[in-house]
Amino acid sequence: MIEEGRALFLQIAEQVEDSIIDGALPEDGQAPSTNELAAFYRINPATAAKGIGMLVDKGILYKRRGIGMFVAPGARDSLLAERREAFAARFIDPLLLEARKLALDADELATLIRARKPLTAESPATEGTSS
Repeated sequence: MIEEGRALFLQIAEQVEDSIIDGALPEDGQAPSTNELAAFYRINPATAAKGIGMLVDKGILYKRRGIGMFVAPGARDSLLAERREAFAARFIDPLLLEARKLALDADELATLIRARKPLTAESPATEGTSS
């Protein structure tokens, strides 16, 4: 599922991250090789390598010489913390700013949130969370 307008290596890195978060790639499990990713997405292996390299730099993947890339211990927790922080910056901070403009207190804001359609167990956004 390659998207136009976004750097391919970033999309590759995000796809691997998503697989770690959803459990398809467990900690200490072997990650797909750059050649496998390149063939699957029909991209240049150097582009796939750049995405994988980014994950190595972040400590999400590590290399076993002669064997391949593997998911680092603690990678899932690290990715979840990173994504939660990004979620808060992108959605919660603006929500709180607007709530202040509207003079909504925490209880009123919580009531507005609860009044919206609740997340369901089938929703991918709820995996690994509790309601």
